[in-house]
Amino acid sequence: MSITIKEVITTAELDTFIYLPEKIHHGHANWLYPLYIDEEKFFSKERNPAFKHNATILLLAYIDGIPVGRIMGIVPHSFNKQNQVQTARFSYFECYESKAVFDVLLHAVEAWAKQNGCTNLVGPMGFSDKEPQGFVTKGFDAPTMMVTNCSYEFMKHFILENNYDPYVELCEYDVPLTPEVADRYKKFTQRVEQNHKIVVHEFTSTRQVKKFVRPVFNLINETYKNIYGFTAVTEAEMDEFGKRFLPLLNPALIKIITDESGGVIAFVIGMADLSEGIQKARGRLLPFGWYHIYRASKRSDRLVLLLGAVDKRMQDKGLNAVLASRLLTSALASGFKVMDSHLIMRTNTKMRGEIERLEGHKMYKEYTIYTKDLV
Repeated sequence: MSITIKEVITTAELDTFIYLPEKIHHGHANWLYPLYIDEEKFFSKERNPAFKHNATILLLAYIDGIPVGRIMGIVPHSFNKQNQVQTARFSYFECYESKAVFDVLLHAVEAWAKQNGCTNLVGPMGFSDKEPQGFVTKGFDAPTMMVTNCSYEFMKHFILENNYDPYVELCEYDVPLTPEVADRYKKFTQRVEQNHKIVVHEFTSTRQVKKFVRPVFNLINETYKNIYGFTAVTEAEMDEFGKRFLPLLNPALIKIITDESGGVIAFVIGMADLSEGIQKARGRLLPFGWYHIYRASKRSDRLVLLLGAVDKRMQDKGLNAVLASRLLTSALASGFKVMDSHLIMRTNTKMRGEIERLEGHKMYKEYTIYTKDLV
């Protein structure tokens, strides 16, 4: 068996890279199609500003001319400079159950990373923590949420056999949503809102949210900077994130708090689980995929927490409870019955504690990011 590795250069090769996972995961019940219109923008060096300040390589593996695997390599220059390290990342790693193919792809990125002066390789990890990260290590039978990885169990075995060590562990919870869950915050949040000169912004249209996109990301840049793998989001990336994700969001599930000067000091963003609609659409908006996704946004009873942050100067003052109260009240009014925590670092005991105080919580999936020194 001869395995050929080829760098993605042409438009046809990029299409192969983007669409290969749906072939690899054919028949995999819990795999979730990506939104291909988003994938085509994301992997475009002209349309995704992240390519401008990261070195990258996209690789495909072939056997007898048939594509059998893919991987992306990234050198995050801003992250490395900020943290005084020489780290590279691998991401968007997919292959059939062949250790030979897995090894060849991984070794190709290792060699590329060394050529770029890197002494360490970490992954799965993309440009930022806003992308799918980690191999699934527990919960293989559980459903896959948007912007999370779905990997076969053999991937976690193959990476360990290549002498990688677990580095960052991530947890995902679900919690039943009941009026009692929302009520537990209400009396406390009333006192918080009275004691602090804050304004809680709630929305009925995404147009109202647009002016807050950059201030929200500025807060993210400040509060997320100590989270592993985080790189500050540029203004161009802020605008791109807004264009990509705002159309998918229900404005009623966005809550923003400003101080008396109008500065954003806290926010939370939730969204309906669109996975059923995306599956029916097979990741394609046309000709009728948009309808399946739109219908899922109206019928889903699962709330997914996407992002949230509180200004460091205002932490432990109850703003997180205000956000939770407002969001859960809106979610219940919209018919949501379950809340998904999205990914939380295992070491983030504060956030995990918030979730684990809620009755009926369940950690249903775990992910691991791995690391290896390149010597």
